Amino acid sequence: MDYGNPRLADALAAEYVAGTMRAGARRRFEALLPSHPALQRAVRGWQDRLIPLSVALPPQAPPAHVWRAIEQRLWPAPAAQPWWQRLGLWRALSGFATVAAVGFAVLLASPPPVQAPVVVVLQGTGTDTAGGFVASVSGDGQALVTRPLMRVNLQADRVLELWSVPPQGSPRSLGLIAADGLTVLDRRRLPQTLLKGGTAALAVSVEPPGGSPTGTPTGPVVFAGKLQL
Repeated sequence: MDYGNPRLADALAAEYVAGTMRAGARRRFEALLPSHPALQRAVRGWQDRLIPLSVALPPQAPPAHVWRAIEQRLWPAPAAQPWWQRLGLWRALSGFATVAAVGFAVLLASPPPVQAPVVVVLQGTGTDTAGGFVASVSGDGQALVTRPLMRVNLQADRVLELWSVPPQGSPRSLGLIAADGLTVLDRRRLPQTLLKGGTAALAVSVEPPGGSPTGTPTGPVVFAGKLQL
């Protein structure tokens, strides 16, 4: 593998810094770092972009019983429900947003004092889904920006659509997002309750051109992550 390839080095460094790289791959990557300047430069670049906001979002590790109580309250029904209400799906996603505080420009409409943004890491829901997405929500919930950690390969007749998943009920579309770059979501589509309990998680599905024709996901859900406040 050519670790001197800038695109490969950038993709690997993005997963490493964001914390989405699997344990075995992470150990191999760390073993490669001392002898590959291209990887070192890519890691420093992603650290410069992602780490600054992590100062405003110190990690908090809740007790195990608190996390179980939250899961039971959000997804109390059995596993025979739609994918967005299945407890097992979210239990498989770590989504620790504080590790991947994103440095992308988020428009803040509120006057000072400025509220810290909320960052969500959306991880692949299947073993064949590489990379992930980072979503940054302004502290007032009025702006949302997404960016893939690495380019998502799609068929020519398919697009990606972002969904707000409520604690109960069907997901709500937030709009189409780019598979290979920054997307600033239309603030008119963001629910007013986005950061007020109206959204438990964010998810990305594969849809036909123009988005889902039904108002709910019709294609596979390839990325998802909990909204942790």
